[in-house]
Amino acid sequence: MIDAGIIAVLAPFLMVVGIVWVKSRAQLEEKRIAAGQAQGPSDQSRQVAGRVEELEERVRILERIVTDGGYDLAQKIEALRDERPVDRNLASTRSRETI
Repeated sequence: MIDAGIIAVLAPFLMVVGIVWVKSRAQLEEKRIAAGQAQGPSDQSRQVAGRVEELEERVRILERIVTDGGYDLAQKIEALRDERPVDRNLASTRSRETI
């Protein structure tokens, strides 16, 4: 077996070798990432960007619904679902009925 004295003497050297190895691996990984970004967006980043755009559009629609008080909320939701124009006459008639 390995003597405890030998382990005590080798431990600091092994630690230094381990630290140098970890740092070199980190530098290689950073270079790999930088090279990948220089080539252009990956498929995954394009998918994420597309999803972000889709969610931003949904937020814009929700903001429009919440901030515009002149129309009936249910009719606006149905119009967005069906992608058909909102019948303004029906919305104004419903708002008068509730008064």
